[in-house]
Amino acid sequence: MSTVGAVSKTVMQRFLDGVEKVGNMVPHPVIIFLILIAVVIALSGVLGIFGTSVTFERINPGTHELESSTTSIRSLLNTDGIRFMYVSLIPNFMSFTAVGLMIAAMIGAGVAEESGLVTALIRKLVIVSPRWALTYILAFVGIIASVAADAGYLVLIPLAGIAYLAVGRHPLAGLGLGFAAVAGAFTVNMLIKPLDAVLVEFTNDAAHLVDANRSIGLASNIWFSIASVLFLTGVIAFVSDRMIEPRIGTYVPDEPATGQRPNEGAALSASESRGLRFASFGLIGLVIVFCLLTLPGGAPLRNAETGELIGNSPFMNGLIALIMLVFLVSGWCYGIGAGTLRTLTEVITAVEKSIRNLGGTIFLFFVLSQFVAYFTYTNMGTVMALSLSGALQAANVGALPLLLGFIIVVAIIDLLLTGAIAKWAIFAPVFVPLLMKLGVEPEAVLAAYRVGDSPMNAITPLNAYFALVVGFAQKYDRSAGVGTIVSLMLPYVIWMFVLWTLLFAAWKMLGLPWGGVERSLLQEPKRINGWSR
Repeated sequence: MSTVGAVSKTVMQRFLDGVEKVGNMVPHPVIIFLILIAVVIALSGVLGIFGTSVTFERINPGTHELESSTTSIRSLLNTDGIRFMYVSLIPNFMSFTAVGLMIAAMIGAGVAEESGLVTALIRKLVIVSPRWALTYILAFVGIIASVAADAGYLVLIPLAGIAYLAVGRHPLAGLGLGFAAVAGAFTVNMLIKPLDAVLVEFTNDAAHLVDANRSIGLASNIWFSIASVLFLTGVIAFVSDRMIEPRIGTYVPDEPATGQRPNEGAALSASESRGLRFASFGLIGLVIVFCLLTLPGGAPLRNAETGELIGNSPFMNGLIALIMLVFLVSGWCYGIGAGTLRTLTEVITAVEKSIRNLGGTIFLFFVLSQFVAYFTYTNMGTVMALSLSGALQAANVGALPLLLGFIIVVAIIDLLLTGAIAKWAIFAPVFVPLLMKLGVEPEAVLAAYRVGDSPMNAITPLNAYFALVVGFAQKYDRSAGVGTIVSLMLPYVIWMFVLWTLLFAAWKMLGLPWGGVERSLLQEPKRINGWSR
């Protein structure tokens, strides 16, 4: 890293430095995934020869009934596997939703950054808020950003780096803070989000195996989620201020900046203030348009059948479009007011510049998409998850130890299967009925799943956005690699996982309510399509 560190370091800091050094000795991420692809192909062939499989009970998504099913390792070296690899090359990449989300988000973010809106907003934030509050604000907003699905990865994380740089703090610390907030607490929010509808539906299907009349609602975990958001905001901010920044030291750019960084404490210029006014006018206009598209009964962005707005609706399923337009419209309006982007041609040039910088990331996503598709095809992750869950199910322990063991198993599997929906489809039919028979409410099982599913997202290279964060880091430190991000995120992951698990255990032992509103007061949840999580 381009830093000036402290003279002496703690044992933990030296350990993380070692992790970074070893991690950065690995090849380029593209080469890593090419090697992993070769390993998956070879391993699938070997396991396929031995007929490795696991039999389990699952809920049929069509009939909602329990059925026995066997999952076997599928070889990529037999006729069907070779055909799959040959014909799926382009479909694998085209179905990799992270690519489309990234490009859409950067269209708006590129205009906002090139016009100067991002810098002006950050300086305004610094002027009106205490310096210490920046860490907490970014952590809180990063967690809440999960309501917009994966857009938080693409917008909040780079903005956190820019914000830290603007106030003279290390931008890598800002990136780590943003990544920890967005990825490490992805399954909780202070609002009901589309992911909740899917998780609740799977939970109810599993609960009906024990009690046909037992159902939970969309808000079944809302009190625990709200408490988790506030709790994790403090944990993330504490780790960032007390552990991350002291370790990486003061930021020294690889190359001198081409222009002098504005004094973050100075008042905004007249043109910047005018630009912010224009941006607010544009944002208000956009809000009015979307209010007309969402609030009236029968509005185009409501669900055509149920009329719901939050849940399975065009508005929520296409929320990335709103995010793109917010940055695009407010960025252009700022540019007009500040005189930085006056014409449509200049706006297009700003978009082209932002997308041009994504070339390396898009190629990496092409290779990553092949690995994810091959790994999914072989069923190796599913077989491992079912094997671990079977072993835990057979353990003769009490309800709370079983819940804590469940959290650990989910965390381990999250290193291989990062999709929250895919894992819950596997675990729900096993653990919800099992724990209900032990007197544990299904709300508690779902809350435990939320705790286990999130923190590991920040250190697994199988997270589609892990490589993107490496790219963000290289903007500030050309030598940054996989080891840099892993060493940066390990303290967050460890403390979040341990303390959040303890919060869950305390919540359970105290008998606190997991959520509020009953199912009868809510719309029937529907399965959400098009969400990578």
